[in-house]
Amino acid sequence: MSTLATISVEQPDPAAARRKSIALVFCCTLLGAAAQILMKTGANQLSHGVMGILTNIPLICGYTLYGMSTVLLVLALKDGELSLLYPVIALTYVWVTGLSFLVFHDTANPFKLVGIVIIVIGVAVLGKGGKR
Repeated sequence: MSTLATISVEQPDPAAARRKSIALVFCCTLLGAAAQILMKTGANQLSHGVMGILTNIPLICGYTLYGMSTVLLVLALKDGELSLLYPVIALTYVWVTGLSFLVFHDTANPFKLVGIVIIVIGVAVLGKGGKR
């Protein structure tokens, strides 16, 4: 007597894949913001010549974080919806502005604050328009 074994192939949960992709892009924005801050720090310390660039630790770390951010973006795009994920990258502007206030003591003004609010609202609105 022969018994047929049934193999069930689990279908990926679209909602879980969507959440994972959004989380990866969110991490991408944080890494990108940290990269910007490190590159600005490196630029402030930059000495002349190629060796000044090649030995500038903050600059090298900034580029490394950008590379890591790119890898996360590619992984997110594998299962994510581009029209939903790409606008989330705009949050990098929000993080860079906030970190600039903290690290470099940049000045806040109403225009910067309104711009940040508009970006956050825009990302939220575009996020609501994604597939469910």
